[in-house]
Amino acid sequence: MAPLRIALAITDLEVGGAERCLVDLATRLDRSRFEPTVYCLGPCPPDDVSSCVPVLEQAGIEVRFLNARRLWQAPGIVFRLARLLGQQRPALIQTFLFHANVVGRIAARLAGVRWVLSGIRVAERHSRWHLWVDRLTSRLVDRYVCVSHAVASFTAENVGIAGQKLAVIPNGIDVRQYPALPLSPGSVGLKGGRRFATYVGRLDPQKGVDWLLRAAPMWLAQAPDCDLLIVGKGPQRKPLERLARRLRIADRVHFLGWRADVPAILAASQLLVLPSLWEGMPNTVLQAMATGLPVVATDVEGVTELLGPEASAQTVAYGDSDALCKAIVGFLTDPAKANALGRRNRARAETAFTLARMVDGYQALWESLAAV
Repeated sequence: MAPLRIALAITDLEVGGAERCLVDLATRLDRSRFEPTVYCLGPCPPDDVSSCVPVLEQAGIEVRFLNARRLWQAPGIVFRLARLLGQQRPALIQTFLFHANVVGRIAARLAGVRWVLSGIRVAERHSRWHLWVDRLTSRLVDRYVCVSHAVASFTAENVGIAGQKLAVIPNGIDVRQYPALPLSPGSVGLKGGRRFATYVGRLDPQKGVDWLLRAAPMWLAQAPDCDLLIVGKGPQRKPLERLARRLRIADRVHFLGWRADVPAILAASQLLVLPSLWEGMPNTVLQAMATGLPVVATDVEGVTELLGPEASAQTVAYGDSDALCKAIVGFLTDPAKANALGRRNRARAETAFTLARMVDGYQALWESLAAV
Protein backbone atom coordinates (compact mmCIF):
# COMPACT_ATOMS: atom_id res chain seq x y z
CA MET A 1 0.00 0.00 0.00
CA ALA A 2 1.29 3.47 -0.86
CA PRO A 3 2.39 5.70 2.02
CA LEU A 4 -0.19 8.16 3.34
CA ARG A 5 0.54 11.67 2.07
CA ILE A 6 0.76 14.11 5.00
CA ALA A 7 0.96 17.92 4.95
CA LEU A 8 2.71 19.56 7.91
CA ALA A 9 2.25 23.34 8.11
CA ILE A 10 3.93 25.80 10.47
CA THR A 11 4.28 29.58 10.75
CA ASP A 12 8.08 29.71 10.42
CA LEU A 13 11.10 27.42 10.64
CA GLU A 14 13.52 29.32 12.86
CA VAL A 15 14.60 27.14 15.76
CA GLY A 16 11.98 27.06 18.54
CA GLY A 17 9.95 24.58 20.53
CA ALA A 18 7.15 24.01 18.01
CA GLU A 19 9.61 24.04 15.13
CA ARG A 20 11.77 21.37 16.79
CA CYS A 21 8.66 19.29 17.38
CA LEU A 22 7.74 19.42 13.70
CA VAL A 23 11.29 18.51 12.64
CA ASP A 24 11.52 15.64 15.13
CA LEU A 25 8.16 14.36 13.97
CA ALA A 26 8.76 14.71 10.22
CA THR A 27 12.22 13.16 10.27
CA ARG A 28 11.20 10.19 12.40
CA LEU A 29 8.01 9.17 10.63
CA ASP A 30 7.82 5.65 9.28
CA ARG A 31 8.38 6.50 5.61
CA SER A 32 6.87 3.20 4.53
CA ARG A 33 3.58 4.48 6.02
CA PHE A 34 3.78 8.27 5.64
CA GLU A 35 5.04 10.67 2.98
CA PRO A 36 5.36 14.16 4.53
CA THR A 37 5.63 17.57 2.88
CA VAL A 38 6.32 20.63 5.03
CA TYR A 39 4.74 24.02 4.33
CA CYS A 40 6.14 27.14 5.99
CA LEU A 41 4.07 30.34 5.88
CA GLY A 42 7.15 32.54 6.22
CA PRO A 43 10.35 32.81 4.22
CA CYS A 44 13.31 30.47 4.51
CA PRO A 45 15.46 31.54 7.50
CA PRO A 46 18.64 33.20 6.18
CA ASP A 47 20.93 31.69 8.82
CA ASP A 48 21.42 27.91 8.86
CA VAL A 49 22.51 28.01 12.52
CA SER A 50 19.07 29.20 13.66
CA SER A 51 17.12 27.31 10.98
CA CYS A 52 15.36 23.95 11.03
CA VAL A 53 15.48 23.67 7.25
CA PRO A 54 18.84 21.88 6.80
CA VAL A 55 17.73 18.96 8.99
CA LEU A 56 14.54 18.54 6.99
CA GLU A 57 16.36 18.72 3.67
CA GLN A 58 18.98 16.21 4.82
CA ALA A 59 16.14 13.82 5.61
CA GLY A 60 14.82 14.21 2.07
CA ILE A 61 11.65 16.03 3.09
CA GLU A 62 10.27 18.62 0.68
CA VAL A 63 9.84 22.07 2.23
CA ARG A 64 7.67 24.68 0.52
CA PHE A 65 7.89 28.36 1.59
CA LEU A 66 5.00 30.79 1.12
CA ASN A 67 7.17 33.82 2.02
CA ALA A 68 4.57 35.68 4.09
CA ARG A 69 5.97 38.59 6.08
CA ARG A 70 2.91 40.68 6.98
CA LEU A 71 -0.56 39.89 8.30
CA TRP A 72 -2.22 41.59 5.33
CA GLN A 73 -0.75 38.87 3.10
CA ALA A 74 -2.86 36.20 4.81
CA PRO A 75 -5.69 36.00 2.21
CA GLY A 76 -3.23 35.49 -0.63
CA ILE A 77 -1.30 32.92 1.39
CA VAL A 78 -4.50 30.98 2.05
CA PHE A 79 -5.19 30.62 -1.66
CA ARG A 80 -1.57 29.85 -2.49
CA LEU A 81 -1.42 27.12 0.15
CA ALA A 82 -4.74 25.75 -1.12
CA ARG A 83 -3.24 25.44 -4.62
CA LEU A 84 -0.17 23.64 -3.26
CA LEU A 85 -2.31 21.26 -1.23
CA GLY A 86 -4.41 20.61 -4.30
CA GLN A 87 -1.25 19.54 -6.11
CA GLN A 88 -0.02 17.33 -3.24
CA ARG A 89 -3.45 15.88 -2.44
CA PRO A 90 -2.62 14.87 1.14
CA ALA A 91 -4.92 12.65 3.17
CA LEU A 92 -4.61 15.08 6.06
CA ILE A 93 -2.93 18.26 7.23
CA GLN A 94 -1.36 18.73 10.66
CA THR A 95 -0.68 22.36 11.56
CA PHE A 96 1.48 23.96 14.27
CA LEU A 97 1.19 27.45 15.85
CA PHE A 98 -1.68 29.92 15.65
CA HIS A 99 -1.21 31.54 12.23
CA ALA A 100 -0.50 28.23 10.51
CA ASN A 101 -3.49 26.70 12.31
CA VAL A 102 -5.87 29.32 10.90
CA VAL A 103 -4.40 29.60 7.41
CA GLY A 104 -3.92 25.85 7.17
CA ARG A 105 -7.46 24.89 8.11
CA ILE A 106 -9.05 27.34 5.65
CA ALA A 107 -6.68 26.39 2.82
CA ALA A 108 -7.16 22.69 3.47
CA ARG A 109 -10.94 22.96 3.23
CA LEU A 110 -10.64 24.94 -0.01
CA ALA A 111 -8.36 22.20 -1.36
CA GLY A 112 -10.69 19.40 -0.29
CA VAL A 113 -8.31 17.82 2.25
CA ARG A 114 -10.24 15.12 4.09
CA TRP A 115 -8.84 15.52 7.61
CA VAL A 116 -7.69 18.75 9.26
CA LEU A 117 -5.77 18.71 12.55
CA SER A 118 -4.56 21.77 14.48
CA GLY A 119 -1.85 21.76 17.13
CA ILE A 120 -2.49 23.68 20.36
CA ARG A 121 0.78 24.26 22.23
CA VAL A 122 -0.10 26.87 24.84
CA ALA A 123 -2.94 27.99 27.08
CA GLU A 124 -3.31 31.41 25.49
CA ARG A 125 -4.15 33.73 28.39
CA HIS A 126 -3.05 37.00 26.79
CA SER A 127 -4.12 37.26 23.13
CA ARG A 128 -7.78 36.51 23.70
CA TRP A 129 -8.55 37.31 20.06
CA HIS A 130 -6.67 34.09 19.21
CA LEU A 131 -9.35 32.20 21.14
CA TRP A 132 -12.12 34.07 19.30
CA VAL A 133 -10.62 33.20 15.90
CA ASP A 134 -10.16 29.58 16.96
CA ARG A 135 -13.79 29.42 18.07
CA LEU A 136 -14.99 31.04 14.83
CA THR A 137 -13.13 28.53 12.64
CA SER A 138 -13.39 25.44 14.86
CA ARG A 139 -15.95 23.79 12.58
CA LEU A 140 -13.17 23.45 9.98
CA VAL A 141 -11.07 21.31 12.35
CA ASP A 142 -11.50 17.57 12.87
CA ARG A 143 -9.02 17.16 15.73
CA TYR A 144 -7.04 19.45 18.02
CA VAL A 145 -3.74 17.96 19.15
CA CYS A 146 -2.82 19.43 22.54
CA VAL A 147 0.62 19.08 24.13
CA SER A 148 -0.77 18.53 27.63
CA HIS A 149 -3.98 17.65 29.42
CA ALA A 150 -3.93 21.14 30.96
CA VAL A 151 -3.94 22.70 27.49
CA ALA A 152 -6.74 20.37 26.42
CA SER A 153 -8.84 21.44 29.42
CA PHE A 154 -8.11 25.11 28.71
CA THR A 155 -9.10 24.68 25.06
CA ALA A 156 -12.34 22.91 25.96
CA GLU A 157 -13.30 25.58 28.49
CA ASN A 158 -12.20 28.71 26.64
CA VAL A 159 -12.73 27.82 22.98
CA GLY A 160 -15.73 25.57 23.52
CA ILE A 161 -14.27 22.51 21.80
CA ALA A 162 -16.00 19.19 22.41
CA GLY A 163 -13.91 16.59 24.21
CA GLN A 164 -14.06 14.08 21.36
CA LYS A 165 -12.24 16.53 19.10
CA LEU A 166 -9.30 16.86 21.51
CA ALA A 167 -6.26 14.59 21.56
CA VAL A 168 -3.26 14.89 23.88
CA ILE A 169 0.21 14.05 22.55
CA PRO A 170 3.00 15.33 24.83
CA ASN A 171 6.30 16.60 23.51
CA GLY A 172 9.21 14.20 23.31
CA ILE A 173 12.96 14.55 23.59
CA ASP A 174 15.98 12.62 22.35
CA VAL A 175 17.61 11.87 25.71
CA ARG A 176 20.69 10.52 23.92
CA GLN A 177 21.71 14.13 23.24
CA TYR A 178 21.75 14.87 26.99
CA PRO A 179 23.69 15.65 29.00
CA ALA A 180 25.94 17.46 26.54
CA LEU A 181 29.52 18.45 27.19
CA PRO A 182 29.31 21.46 29.55
CA LEU A 183 29.84 24.92 28.14
CA SER A 184 33.11 26.54 29.15
CA PRO A 185 32.16 29.76 31.02
CA GLY A 186 35.12 31.57 29.48
CA SER A 187 33.77 30.94 25.96
CA VAL A 188 30.89 33.35 26.67
CA GLY A 189 32.85 35.80 28.80
CA LEU A 190 31.93 34.37 32.21
CA LYS A 191 34.30 33.83 35.09
CA GLY A 192 35.39 30.30 35.89
CA GLY A 193 34.54 28.80 39.24
CA ARG A 194 31.02 30.25 39.30
CA ARG A 195 27.81 28.22 39.56
CA PHE A 196 24.73 29.03 37.51
CA ALA A 197 20.97 29.02 37.84
CA THR A 198 19.67 29.29 34.28
CA TYR A 199 16.57 30.58 32.54
CA VAL A 200 15.99 29.57 28.90
CA GLY A 201 13.19 31.07 26.82
CA ARG A 202 11.77 34.11 25.08
CA LEU A 203 12.13 37.47 26.78
CA ASP A 204 8.53 38.62 26.81
CA PRO A 205 5.92 39.25 29.53
CA GLN A 206 4.48 35.71 29.44
CA LYS A 207 7.72 34.30 30.78
CA GLY A 208 7.83 36.32 34.02
CA VAL A 209 11.54 37.11 33.83
CA ASP A 210 10.94 40.53 35.38
CA TRP A 211 9.57 38.82 38.51
CA LEU A 212 12.56 36.46 38.51
CA LEU A 213 14.92 39.44 38.51
CA ARG A 214 13.04 41.27 41.27
CA ALA A 215 13.30 38.17 43.45
CA ALA A 216 16.92 37.48 42.53
CA PRO A 217 18.62 39.71 45.16
CA MET A 218 17.07 37.56 47.90
CA TRP A 219 18.66 34.31 46.73
CA LEU A 220 21.83 35.71 45.17
CA ALA A 221 22.76 37.05 48.62
CA GLN A 222 22.49 33.52 50.01
CA ALA A 223 24.51 31.95 47.17
CA PRO A 224 27.51 34.25 46.69
CA ASP A 225 29.24 31.84 44.31
CA CYS A 226 26.22 31.60 41.99
CA ASP A 227 25.05 33.79 39.08
CA LEU A 228 21.90 33.88 36.97
CA LEU A 229 22.09 33.13 33.26
CA ILE A 230 19.34 34.48 30.98
CA VAL A 231 19.33 32.62 27.65
CA GLY A 232 17.02 33.83 24.90
CA LYS A 233 15.94 36.84 22.90
CA GLY A 234 12.84 38.99 22.78
CA PRO A 235 11.38 42.47 23.15
CA GLN A 236 11.99 42.65 26.90
CA ARG A 237 15.77 42.26 26.80
CA LYS A 238 16.68 45.94 27.18
CA PRO A 239 14.06 46.64 29.88
CA LEU A 240 15.25 43.56 31.76
CA GLU A 241 18.87 44.68 31.51
CA ARG A 242 17.86 48.08 32.91
CA LEU A 243 15.97 46.36 35.72
CA ALA A 244 19.04 44.32 36.64
CA ARG A 245 21.08 47.51 36.84
CA ARG A 246 18.46 49.25 39.00
CA LEU A 247 18.45 46.26 41.35
CA ARG A 248 22.27 46.41 41.46
CA ILE A 249 22.64 42.78 40.39
CA ALA A 250 23.88 43.40 36.83
CA ASP A 251 27.26 41.87 37.71
CA ARG A 252 25.50 38.63 38.74
CA VAL A 253 22.99 38.41 35.87
CA HIS A 254 24.29 37.51 32.41
CA PHE A 255 22.19 37.91 29.26
CA LEU A 256 23.54 35.46 26.69
CA GLY A 257 20.94 36.09 23.96
CA TRP A 258 19.76 33.33 21.65
CA ARG A 259 22.08 30.31 21.75
CA ALA A 260 22.24 27.16 19.64
CA ASP A 261 24.09 25.32 22.42
CA VAL A 262 21.39 25.22 25.10
CA PRO A 263 22.19 21.57 26.03
CA ALA A 264 25.79 22.60 26.79
CA ILE A 265 24.61 25.59 28.84
CA LEU A 266 22.27 23.38 30.86
CA ALA A 267 25.06 20.88 31.41
CA ALA A 268 27.11 23.70 32.96
CA SER A 269 24.22 24.78 35.22
CA GLN A 270 23.04 23.69 38.65
CA LEU A 271 19.34 24.11 37.96
CA LEU A 272 16.76 25.52 35.56
CA VAL A 273 14.41 28.33 36.60
CA LEU A 274 11.14 28.92 34.70
CA PRO A 275 9.01 31.78 36.14
CA SER A 276 6.23 31.77 33.49
CA LEU A 277 2.71 33.11 33.94
CA TRP A 278 1.33 30.46 31.58
CA GLU A 279 2.67 27.68 29.34
CA GLY A 280 1.59 24.58 27.43
CA MET A 281 4.31 22.00 27.98
CA PRO A 282 7.63 23.87 28.20
CA ASN A 283 10.39 22.16 26.25
CA THR A 284 13.03 23.85 28.36
CA VAL A 285 11.82 21.91 31.42
CA LEU A 286 12.06 18.69 29.42
CA GLN A 287 15.60 19.62 28.33
CA ALA A 288 16.59 20.24 31.95
CA MET A 289 15.09 16.91 32.98
CA ALA A 290 17.03 15.09 30.25
CA THR A 291 20.20 16.86 31.44
CA GLY A 292 19.59 15.55 34.96
CA LEU A 293 18.92 18.94 36.54
CA PRO A 294 16.44 19.95 39.21
CA VAL A 295 13.87 22.55 38.16
CA VAL A 296 12.26 25.50 39.92
CA ALA A 297 9.18 26.45 37.90
CA THR A 298 5.84 28.11 38.37
CA ASP A 299 2.94 25.70 38.59
CA VAL A 300 1.61 26.45 35.12
CA GLU A 301 0.21 24.33 32.29
CA GLY A 302 2.24 21.24 31.48
CA VAL A 303 4.86 21.61 34.20
CA THR A 304 3.23 19.25 36.70
CA GLU A 305 2.60 16.73 33.93
CA LEU A 306 6.27 16.83 33.01
CA LEU A 307 7.66 16.59 36.53
CA GLY A 308 5.14 13.99 37.70
CA PRO A 309 5.56 12.79 41.30
CA GLU A 310 8.44 15.23 41.84
CA ALA A 311 6.39 18.30 40.87
CA SER A 312 5.59 19.49 44.39
CA ALA A 313 9.30 19.81 45.22
CA GLN A 314 9.99 21.81 42.05
CA THR A 315 7.02 24.16 41.57
CA VAL A 316 5.88 27.40 43.17
CA ALA A 317 2.98 29.77 42.63
CA TYR A 318 3.67 32.70 40.34
CA GLY A 319 4.40 35.80 42.43
CA ASP A 320 5.41 33.90 45.58
CA SER A 321 8.93 35.30 45.79
CA ASP A 322 9.66 33.71 49.17
CA ALA A 323 8.82 30.24 47.86
CA LEU A 324 10.82 30.84 44.68
CA CYS A 325 13.91 31.90 46.61
CA LYS A 326 13.57 29.09 49.14
CA ALA A 327 13.39 26.50 46.35
CA ILE A 328 16.38 27.92 44.46
CA VAL A 329 18.54 28.26 47.57
CA GLY A 330 17.51 24.78 48.69
CA PHE A 331 18.96 23.21 45.55
CA LEU A 332 22.06 25.43 45.50
CA THR A 333 22.98 24.68 49.12
CA ASP A 334 22.18 20.95 49.08
CA PRO A 335 23.97 19.38 46.08
CA ALA A 336 23.09 15.84 47.17
CA LYS A 337 19.38 16.69 47.15
CA ALA A 338 19.70 18.49 43.81
CA ASN A 339 21.59 15.61 42.20
CA ALA A 340 19.16 12.98 43.45
CA LEU A 341 16.17 14.91 42.15
CA GLY A 342 17.97 15.55 38.87
CA ARG A 343 18.50 11.81 38.42
CA ARG A 344 14.81 11.16 38.98
CA ASN A 345 13.94 13.87 36.46
CA ARG A 346 16.27 12.23 33.94
CA ALA A 347 14.68 8.81 34.51
CA ARG A 348 11.20 10.25 33.93
CA ALA A 349 12.29 11.92 30.69
CA GLU A 350 13.79 8.61 29.52
CA THR A 351 10.58 6.68 30.06
CA ALA A 352 7.61 9.06 29.74
CA PHE A 353 8.72 11.62 27.15
CA THR A 354 10.71 9.91 24.43
CA LEU A 355 10.53 11.02 20.83
CA ALA A 356 9.39 7.53 19.89
CA ARG A 357 6.29 7.91 22.08
CA MET A 358 5.51 11.30 20.58
CA VAL A 359 5.89 10.08 16.99
CA ASP A 360 3.87 6.94 17.68
CA GLY A 361 1.09 9.11 19.09
CA TYR A 362 0.83 11.17 15.91
CA GLN A 363 1.11 8.15 13.62
CA ALA A 364 -1.61 6.26 15.49
CA LEU A 365 -3.94 9.28 15.42
CA TRP A 366 -3.42 9.88 11.72
CA GLU A 367 -3.96 6.24 10.79
CA SER A 368 -7.10 6.02 12.93
CA LEU A 369 -8.57 8.91 10.94
CA ALA A 370 -7.43 7.65 7.55
CA ALA A 371 -9.10 4.30 8.26
CA VAL A 372 -12.52 5.93 8.68
